[in-house]
Amino acid sequence: MRKNRIKQIWQAGGTVLNGWLHIPSSWSAELMAHAGWDSVTVDMQHGLHSMETAIQLLQAISTTETVPIARSNWNEPGQIMRLLDGGAYGMICPMIDNKTQCESFVNACKYPPFGYRSFGPTRARVYGGADYGLHANDEIITMAMVETAEALANIEEIASVKGLDSIFVGSADLLLSLTGKVTADQNTQPIIDAALKTIVETCQKYNVIPGIFSTSVTECKQLMQQGFRFITLKSDSMILSEYATQLVKELRN
Repeated sequence: MRKNRIKQIWQAGGTVLNGWLHIPSSWSAELMAHAGWDSVTVDMQHGLHSMETAIQLLQAISTTETVPIARSNWNEPGQIMRLLDGGAYGMICPMIDNKTQCESFVNACKYPPFGYRSFGPTRARVYGGADYGLHANDEIITMAMVETAEALANIEEIASVKGLDSIFVGSADLLLSLTGKVTADQNTQPIIDAALKTIVETCQKYNVIPGIFSTSVTECKQLMQQGFRFITLKSDSMILSEYATQLVKELRN
């Protein structure tokens, strides 16, 4: 089976740089995959993808060595299994608030006897190799999103779930849950900073990789120094919108 480069980077002590896809276009996905990210995620939660376009995006990413990942729209086993069968080499699941939810997610990604994933790796066998079924439990990455006050309170039991590879912080939702605001200020920044510190320390305690979404290169560098080792910088739609706006402003000026 094709080795998962994300795991290889982590095992070497490195940090994974991850791209993010909201636009349902195989062409933009291919461009993002060729940009040099270690991995690229097809976002089924807030992206504009159907299952059919998601598979096309996974195929586009697979024209490169970039690792294809998907975020499910919820902790829904049927969709998680279909995305894995479609060739996703890692799954990110939103809104994991407790150990039971995390176990349900992880087990949906694992074949028996470690989970209850149904066997039928339609495209995954083509992308991963004929022996996919023998090694998928070892290569596929599971990432649970911590993005609520409840999840933060249960962070130890979530991180302790067997088979969980990473905890991915949903920064905006976590801030909203903790403070009622979607933008940090001088009053709320210390709250989110303390939460992130707790998450990183807990991940390190349980040998789980901490990951996070960020909106600037400067912030990404700070987060890396804090111990985050899976860094997502913006999405394709954010990059396109912001750069297009910048170019128009420069021209008009």
